Amino acid sequence: MKTALITGATAGFGEAIAIKFAKNGYNLILTGRRKELLLQISEQLSNKYAIEVLPLCFDLRKLEEVEKHLGQLPAEWQAIDVLVNNAGLAVGMNSIQEGVIDDWERMIDTNIKGLLYLTRIIAPLMVKRQQGHIFNIGSIAGKEVYVNGNVYCATKHAVDALSKAMRMDLLPHNIRVSQISPGAAETEFSIVRFKGDKERADNVYKGYEPLQAEDIANVVYFVATLPAHVNINDLVIMPTAQASATVWNKGYKKV
Repeated sequence: MKTALITGATAGFGEAIAIKFAKNGYNLILTGRRKELLLQISEQLSNKYAIEVLPLCFDLRKLEEVEKHLGQLPAEWQAIDVLVNNAGLAVGMNSIQEGVIDDWERMIDTNIKGLLYLTRIIAPLMVKRQQGHIFNIGSIAGKEVYVNGNVYCATKHAVDALSKAMRMDLLPHNIRVSQISPGAAETEFSIVRFKGDKERADNVYKGYEPLQAEDIANVVYFVATLPAHVNINDLVIMPTAQASATVWNKGYKKV
């Protein structure tokens, strides 16, 4: 039985990816900061799909916590086949001259440093086995920039660069690296970005059909289960109603 490690597994893409892999018989290591939710999801998946689930509640922005929880995994959990670096967030939409430093640091620490910390711990386990697949969840914001997206876009551009570099560094060890870059998706993303302002968050998705978390989960699983000689380096996934970060058809109707 294979094992997948998924970060940010308590909601959105992470939860949907966990469900998709659980349905297909993967044991799971799930991480998140919301302990009650993490334990609840882990128990549900374990009971429903008869798999083993290891829930680890910690803050991946803190290297010492990453090392504590993942640096000494029990032997039976060290054979990780798939790592999904999903945890990430956007906070605020201020212009650069009015930026909130705490928002910047949260995004940099989570989207870049957290991804690096996790990869630094898990990649050597894959190198030892000469196999594995790492997914980095990027964004259309890693391909282009938009007004007031400054630091968030910068962090996702870093994910884009790191995904390419990781693919090169891990190539001699038969480890696949894939970046999945979604456009607008209706998850907790906008609620977090607008700091709990649900009305403002809901307006982001009005007038068109956005992506759902399950859409991204299906793509991640598809890419993960391609033959071993096939690697999808990079996928940009958009709603049909979205052509770029700033070009929309808000009158789009599902046929």
